[in-house]
Amino acid sequence: MTSDTVPAFPMARAAGCPFDPPPELHRLQDEAPLTRVRLWDGSTPWLVTRYAEQRSLLADPRLSADVTRPGYPFPAPGRPTGTQKLGFILMDDPEHARLRRMVTAPFAIKRVEALRPAVQKIVDDLIDDLVAGPKPVDLVEAFALPVPSLVICALLGVPYADHDLFQGHSRNLISRSVPAEQRGASFRALHDYLDRLLAQKTADPGDDLLSQLVTRVQAGELERSDAAGIGVLLLVAGHETTANMIALGTLALLEHPDQLALLRDGDDPKLVAGAVEELLRYLNITHTGRRRVALDDIEIAGVTIRAGDGLILANDIGNRDPGTFTDPGTLDLTRDARRHVAFGFGVHQCLGQPLARLELQVVYSTLYRRIPTLRRAAALADIPFKHDGAVYGVYELPVTW
Repeated sequence: MTSDTVPAFPMARAAGCPFDPPPELHRLQDEAPLTRVRLWDGSTPWLVTRYAEQRSLLADPRLSADVTRPGYPFPAPGRPTGTQKLGFILMDDPEHARLRRMVTAPFAIKRVEALRPAVQKIVDDLIDDLVAGPKPVDLVEAFALPVPSLVICALLGVPYADHDLFQGHSRNLISRSVPAEQRGASFRALHDYLDRLLAQKTADPGDDLLSQLVTRVQAGELERSDAAGIGVLLLVAGHETTANMIALGTLALLEHPDQLALLRDGDDPKLVAGAVEELLRYLNITHTGRRRVALDDIEIAGVTIRAGDGLILANDIGNRDPGTFTDPGTLDLTRDARRHVAFGFGVHQCLGQPLARLELQVVYSTLYRRIPTLRRAAALADIPFKHDGAVYGVYELPVTW
C-alpha cells in the first residue's frame, strides 16, 4: 500500500446501522487478518481484524501497552507523560502485575457475587423513581449512569454526591473530540480529587478500596500518586463502560423485540448470563481497539511485525469474525458467546469484568420485567450516538412506557 491507499482509522459506521462495526472493517477482515491503517498523525500501525490473531497477540508478552513507548498508536493528540498514566492499565509487567494485584481481591467473582443484593436494591430503587416520575425520560441520566456510579462509589469509598464532577471529567478523558489540553486538565482534576480522598482516608479509614490503597501507601508498597492514578482508573472505568453498555444494550433490545421478549418473559438465570455475554459480543462499546506496540519482531499470519510497530486490535470486528461465531451479525441471546474479546484477553483483560457482568445481569433481568412496555420516545435516527469517544454508546436515550 502507498500512503494514499492506506485506509484511515477509525472508520465511519454505516448510516442506519448503529450497532454494527464499520463496513470497511468487514472488508478488511475479509481480505486479511492484518493490514496497515493511517491514524490522525500520519502513522500507519497494524490493524488486527480477526479473532484468532487478536487472541494470540493480546497474550504475547512481546507487545507493550506502555503509551509512552515510541510507535504506540495513540488515538488522539496529547500523548500522556509517565505521570499521567491511567493507573496500571498503560503499564507492562512486572509493574503492571504488581499494582494490579493490589486491587484484584474486591473484583474476585465470589466477592462480587456477594454484592448482588445491594446492586439489586440500587436497580429496584432507581426503577421505582422512574415509574413514579414524569415520562418520557432520558434513560441514560435517570438510570444507566446512576447504577454503576452508585456501585463503584460504594466499592471505592467515593461520595456519590460528587458524581457530576467525576462524570464530567470522565467524559472529557475518553473523548477524541475534546482538545488535548482539556483532557489533560480533566485528568489532573480527577487525580487531585482522588488524592484528596486518599488524604481523608488516611485520617479516617473506612471499609473501602481507597482505604486499602492507603494501607499500601503507609506500608511503603505504593506511592500516593500511583494510588490516586489507580483510583482514577477504577472510578472512570467502573462507571463509564457499564453505563454505556446498559443504555446501548437496552436500545439494541428495543430494536430486536423477539430477543427482548426472551429476557422480559423468562426467569432463567443462565439465559440472563448468556444474554449479557451475547450483548457484550454484539455491541463492543470499546470500539477503537486495544492499542499496543511491538517490543520485538513477531511473525504471525504470514506478516512480520517489526519491533517498534504499533498495533490496533479491533475487538468490535474480532467479535464479528465468521470464522469464530456463526452468523455473527445476528443478535442471538441463546448463543454461547463466552469466547468474546469485549473485555480484552491476556494479562491486561478487564479487571472489573465480574462486576460489570453482575450489574448487567441485574439490569437486564429486572428493567424490562418491571417496565414491560418500555419503548423509545424518539426516532432511532434522532438518538445521539457516541461516535467521537473511546467508549461507544448514546448520549441520551429518551424512553417512555
